[in-house]
Amino acid sequence: MFNWTRVGRIDPTEKLELTFALRQQNVDQLEHLLLLVSDPKSAQYGKHLTLQEVAALVRPSQLTQKVVRHWLQSHGVTDCQTILTQDFLQCTMNTQVAEALLPGIEFHRYVRDGISLVRSSSAYHVHEDVLQHLDFVGGVHRFPPKGQDLNEVLTKRRRSGAKFHLGNTPATLRSRYNLTAADVGSAQNNSQAVAQFLEQFYHPADLAEFMTLFGRSFQHLSKIDRVVGVQGAGKAGLEASLDVEYIMSTGANIPTWVFTNPGDSGAGCRHLTKGENSFRPSFPASSPYVTTVGGTSFKNPFKVTYEVTDYISGGGFSNVFKMPDYQVGAVEGYLKAVPGLPPKTYFNTSGRAYPDIAALSDNYWVVTDRVPIPWVSGTSASTPVVGGILSLINDQRFLKGLPSLGFLNPRLYQLQGQGLFDVTDGCHLSCLDEQVQGQGFCAAPSWDPVTGWGTPNYPALLAALVLEK
Repeated sequence: MFNWTRVGRIDPTEKLELTFALRQQNVDQLEHLLLLVSDPKSAQYGKHLTLQEVAALVRPSQLTQKVVRHWLQSHGVTDCQTILTQDFLQCTMNTQVAEALLPGIEFHRYVRDGISLVRSSSAYHVHEDVLQHLDFVGGVHRFPPKGQDLNEVLTKRRRSGAKFHLGNTPATLRSRYNLTAADVGSAQNNSQAVAQFLEQFYHPADLAEFMTLFGRSFQHLSKIDRVVGVQGAGKAGLEASLDVEYIMSTGANIPTWVFTNPGDSGAGCRHLTKGENSFRPSFPASSPYVTTVGGTSFKNPFKVTYEVTDYISGGGFSNVFKMPDYQVGAVEGYLKAVPGLPPKTYFNTSGRAYPDIAALSDNYWVVTDRVPIPWVSGTSASTPVVGGILSLINDQRFLKGLPSLGFLNPRLYQLQGQGLFDVTDGCHLSCLDEQVQGQGFCAAPSWDPVTGWGTPNYPALLAALVLEK
């Protein structure tokens, strides 16, 4: 449970907030439409559905809504909020009611790093009449992963013995990925967003300070356009600051939204039995509906040179999602061509493989609590960089009267590396045991499960994604 400490049962009258995911309709049809509007070979390409159209397609049946609401109301649960698609209900109730509603659970308080959380470590069940109408209940089991801690970042860097690195800044990234001062947003109908799911928050003053220090060479915005949700009080979160500052540096001059509420662990490791391990894919990075970003480092830490694998770059094969058709050829090519793969008992060769693309992920400068901090690393750095670059490409598409890129993966795999710098050196981490000895997958020509198709070469990627209709 990620080093959370259980401190005891909570009072039966304490209020809880649980999320009930109602069974959607027409999910197969939704997936079919998604792939059609995302495939340039399709006549439907770029004809994205509106939120209202999606809601009409997947909205739970009247029977499902009636059964779930009656079940909740029969336990006295009436304080519920829903959304346009009506497939989620967020309900407030006291602990005693929640434990009666979901037999088997016992809520305890857990603490870590001064943060308190209420969760249950035991399984729950629901009545079979309700089960067929419900996908899951949120707020019961899942513990948020631990974000980067400033003291840990600095301590690890001192212990590593690595040579001094001047660090990655917007200027470094824009140089490496061939962004000029003119490559900034100008379309009136463009926007981009980041989501903060680690219970971390950015501070507007940090963003303004960051742009003052590092944004002088290009036109940019220094304020968030809109915050959806409630910004927390207290110190700024390191990863939240990182996301906002760098998506607004590569996706420069584009209005940005922040919503408040793709893993840095190599291939991961799941310990099965004594002496037996397998890789542990991460989620949502392993979802076939996400464009997942891996991590790289400069080969020469003192120069803007070619890139190699960052050893913490997440990647691998899902144990839940099957391999989508759009990537079968690329992944099979890797599995057939690369010698010295990990044993097949460690990964699912038929699962969704990730990442899809990559960018620099180590030694970033970040401003948090008005202080410039060096040596911040992780795919939480590379992801907003790629997101900002794709926002710039959307900007150019809008100026030409084209629709937004939408779901990128089908088109990305059709490009087969066009518009990207291929990364072919380095491996990432995995299980520290006798069979793999800490090594996961390794980079190779073309696609690989460490850096995907490679890192962005903006002018070439822009041409590939704007010239096509």
